[in-house]
Amino acid sequence: MQIILTAVDFVYNWARSNSVWPLTFATSCCGIEMISTSAASYDIARFGSEVFRATPRQADLMITAGTVTHRMAPALVKLYEQMPEPKYVLAMGACAVTGGMFENDSYSVVRGVDRLVPVDVYLPGCPPRPEALLDAIIQLQKKMRTETLADRKKYLEAHRARVMLNEDESEVLHPAEGLEIIRWGIQSEGYDLSGRVTRETVGEKA
Repeated sequence: MQIILTAVDFVYNWARSNSVWPLTFATSCCGIEMISTSAASYDIARFGSEVFRATPRQADLMITAGTVTHRMAPALVKLYEQMPEPKYVLAMGACAVTGGMFENDSYSVVRGVDRLVPVDVYLPGCPPRPEALLDAIIQLQKKMRTETLADRKKYLEAHRARVMLNEDESEVLHPAEGLEIIRWGIQSEGYDLSGRVTRETVGEKA
């Protein structure tokens, strides 16, 4: 039985890893580098990822290319939840990884998309070059090829969204059940008496 499962995993993962379809999701300058990667000079088609989908229901890779604000966070979570399993997230650029240059002084920028959704590959840089994005896709392919259908339940549990939307799909985010509580919005303790934003501001973990 183990031999049969291993053979199925090999073929299944080989097919998936060579046909990763990214979701069209670019918010700032990193999006230009992502677009360049699909051009003839770099040819992302070599990795089977040239089909950028305009709908989450036909994509299995979300490349968060650029800055994500708190106002945009609900839209990102909704798109992620609409993607079919198995699905993956690639955080492209410093803003998507940690909040980038806005990490300490901006009240409106999410300090890393991993506060919203689970991230499989981190790609630092401001912005990273197309070659770096191709390398990140190769790293994701290697990760996909190590997965097994026997651990599918564990995978699904690890790839739950970090937060969830209200029932009316408003812009208010709630921590997903059993996950770490994260504070959103402007925090009163993040300001001193003069009104200047301090380093202990929005996005800090409770």
